[in-house]
Amino acid sequence: MFDQLSQRFQDVFQSLRGEARLSEATIERVLRDIRTALLEADVNLKVVSAFIDRVRDKATDQAVLKSLSPTQQVVKIVRDELIALFGETTGGLTPTSARPRVILMLGLQGSGKTTTTGKLARWLSRQGRHPLVVSTDVRRPAAIQQLSVVAAKAGVRVHDPAGESDPVARAAGALAAARSLGNDVVIVDTAGRLHIDDELMGELVAIRQAVGPHDLLYVADAMTGQDAVRSAGEFHRQMGVTGVVLSKADGDARGGAALSVVSVVGVPIAFVGSGERLEDLEPFHADRFVSRMLGMGDVLSLIERAEAVVEPAEAERLEEKIRRGGLTLEDFRDQLRMLKRMGPLESILGMLPGMGGMKQLAEQKPDERQLRRIEAIIGSMTPDERRHADIIDGSRRKRIARGSGTSVEDVNRLLKQFGEMQRMLKMVGQMTGQTMAAAPKKKKKSPFSLMR
Repeated sequence: MFDQLSQRFQDVFQSLRGEARLSEATIERVLRDIRTALLEADVNLKVVSAFIDRVRDKATDQAVLKSLSPTQQVVKIVRDELIALFGETTGGLTPTSARPRVILMLGLQGSGKTTTTGKLARWLSRQGRHPLVVSTDVRRPAAIQQLSVVAAKAGVRVHDPAGESDPVARAAGALAAARSLGNDVVIVDTAGRLHIDDELMGELVAIRQAVGPHDLLYVADAMTGQDAVRSAGEFHRQMGVTGVVLSKADGDARGGAALSVVSVVGVPIAFVGSGERLEDLEPFHADRFVSRMLGMGDVLSLIERAEAVVEPAEAERLEEKIRRGGLTLEDFRDQLRMLKRMGPLESILGMLPGMGGMKQLAEQKPDERQLRRIEAIIGSMTPDERRHADIIDGSRRKRIARGSGTSVEDVNRLLKQFGEMQRMLKMVGQMTGQTMAAAPKKKKKSPFSLMR
């Protein structure tokens, strides 16, 4: 989402690394570059001006000017002020004792409300909740059917009474159905318009009065920039929005909407949609968001993604095999499949500290096609070959290459890299085993819990 802005920030910080001391002239040069970067990212002008003023006030403090680490000081100031732009927000939904909890999805046509409704239902299901979804968009062709398809993929119940075409009645009926069926959340997908009009707002007010929602989430298309911020402000003025969901964030290289919406509208960002899959919705955490933007990575989100796709028993089994040096090509293939379930590879690499700032990374990192090629090679092996890679001789390599549609060189490269990885993991396992033998006995934990 912040590719261009992230690169600009890192270029600015790089230019400071040769400075032994900060001067006011240097600070003004840095602020000028930051201002240009933010404006090019389509951040609201008033937000940029206030941000620059706050950074200047802190950066020109005598303690900072005389600091022995000017780059770190400026980075910390910029990071803290970027986090402050998002206000006091914890992300996700605010706690409530209301049952069923009613969530009203608002937004203009094409902003991604229906898909976001499915993503939110999926996210709630993973939290142990039992959502029911309903569409009140009776005007857009196939809108109700679209939500039914999305709900089926998400594995959640949908309320779709045959022949009912009144939006208010559909929403009220879903609330009654949830109470009788035991669903503890109702998500109402409302109709969108190409622009804000009185008819739309009148309908939304009537639905709000009928179901009494606890959450009114405005779905803003991040790719529309400041237009999304202006429409969010109008919805908030008339409906009282409680949170914003930034959809299509993976397609916006500028990110001005995200940096402007809280300051301009006064409503916190609740969720960010970062892909097309139903799993690609995450609660908004300002500190993680800013760290990713500045190229510092986001290890906590990476761990959460891993824990979501890896069973604890499987993690324990893999840890034990690594310690014994018994990792096989079957295990390697399983890990590749797990990696793909975690999301786009580019997104995962962006969460690793320092990776976002490497310009050469785009040319060197493996892409999805390479992962599929590796999986095809392993899939063309026999079970014995996958478990005992050392038996793969020249004739076997030719057969594997033909079966996977690759070359013998590709097979050789994979086996060489796997052999090196086995040796490295065996050394790590031996070192870990010696350390654990010398340490007091403790309750065993998942490798992912150890990273917390």
